[in-house]
Amino acid sequence: MQKVLDLSRIESAPGIVTLMISHCAGMLDLVALPLWVGTLIAHYRFNPQQAGTLPTLFLIGASLSSVVCASRVNRVNAKLTVVTGFALAALAFALCFRQTSMGTLVPLHFAGGLAVGAALSATHGTIGHALNPHRVFAWAGLAIGLFGIVFLGGTPGVLARFGGATLFIVFAGVMGIAAVAALLFFPRPSRRIVADRDGSPVSVQPLARAVWYSIAGIALLAMTQAMTLSFYERIGMSRGFGRELVTLALVIYGIVTLFPAPLAGLLEKRIKATTVISIGPIMQAVCAMIVTHTSTYSLFAASGALMAFTILFTHTYAFGLLARLDVTGRAVAATPAMLMVGAAIAPFLGGTLVEFIGFSAIGYAAIVLVAMELVLFNLTRRAVRGGSSVEQVPAAI
Repeated sequence: MQKVLDLSRIESAPGIVTLMISHCAGMLDLVALPLWVGTLIAHYRFNPQQAGTLPTLFLIGASLSSVVCASRVNRVNAKLTVVTGFALAALAFALCFRQTSMGTLVPLHFAGGLAVGAALSATHGTIGHALNPHRVFAWAGLAIGLFGIVFLGGTPGVLARFGGATLFIVFAGVMGIAAVAALLFFPRPSRRIVADRDGSPVSVQPLARAVWYSIAGIALLAMTQAMTLSFYERIGMSRGFGRELVTLALVIYGIVTLFPAPLAGLLEKRIKATTVISIGPIMQAVCAMIVTHTSTYSLFAASGALMAFTILFTHTYAFGLLARLDVTGRAVAATPAMLMVGAAIAPFLGGTLVEFIGFSAIGYAAIVLVAMELVLFNLTRRAVRGGSSVEQVPAAI
């Protein structure tokens, strides 16, 4: 049986499911940030800046680890890296349980981030070796949606019943499940990205300008999302919506995350990736302003959900584009670093803005970040048009 499992390819059912689970565990912050920061404020009595610091340190650790692993993606044992990374992350979060001092929580969050970053880089590097990385990443995005519904729908009740410290047990459980799944079913690559179509080796060249523009744009995309999402729960409570309605908004957020990645997979041949990344971020600015300024619950809930839709839809296209722009697989393996560098700065930046100005400052900061995203992604589109035909998937728009 073990021999059969070892031979499973990415496109097999066990392979795809395992990558979906690994993606959810590695991208935990995308779903958990509002409860993470909210719990640190409400249950641990940290101020917004302190509460933002801990997820920031986790994401900094993940970013640093991802940068190191991405450059070695074709030389490391992906399965061993994923299993070890998630197992160590589970241990780090388990040790956070019952700890209340920043002095203890800081190194544990940083260590957990280092472990998760390595595991997620190996996961994304493996997805980049799929026959169709765009489609497999769309499946991973669907998994985030399912995970978001379960996590955001169930965790607030668990915290209310058993206390805020239980959040870290939930985190540890997620990481542990990912480690076990990877140990049993992690797939082997379906193709060797380091070889060209004729099978001859491809020399490793510096990344093209279009890749670097995309990397910077994705980092800012993640920063805008995380900065707003980190304080989404606190904003709702401060507006007087109440615990039940805020929890409902989080559940709606989770439900909406089901749709963007599969939709991006279906529209892969109809809409160009460069079109999506050049226009999509505009929705981030609009939604961030509404979330941070409205006192109407329906607008608050809808805007939060649309922000989730925007980043998942846009990033699915960006991932597929990077896989085509960089045949070595280094760029897609570095996607955790791109996402988490931006997301790492966001909780601390958002917390500082809230501490000294107020929630409305997050909306204005989002406008600035989105303007920078649009410049970078449009530079990517221009570089792609000016270079060789890297967008091998025909699209109508």
